[in-house]
Amino acid sequence: MTDPLGLIRASAPMGPNPMGDRAAGAGGVGGLHDPKAPSFKDLLMENLSKVNDLQRDATTAIEDLQTGQRNDVETVLMATAKADSAFRMLLAVRNKMIAAYDEIKQIRV
Repeated sequence: MTDPLGLIRASAPMGPNPMGDRAAGAGGVGGLHDPKAPSFKDLLMENLSKVNDLQRDATTAIEDLQTGQRNDVETVLMATAKADSAFRMLLAVRNKMIAAYDEIKQIRV
């Protein structure tokens, strides 16, 4: 499966300790903060922008096909499928975030 949003990384560590050496030597809370890494908000906003661009490109391709400026249906279908896949993945991320937030709300302090 392809990753249109770039959320899945092929170089993600696999094994019993996914944090590896970062947990022992890095600074921050619990050794998890990497000052060079972008924040979750930055990644989310970047991916929202990418999905928006894909949606806009698909809409433009459909409009060009309807007005006769373009006659390659395959490219239009590919752009539409890519935009749909990216939107579905973003929707899944949103749903997971809402589920995590609801779970955190249920924690008694």
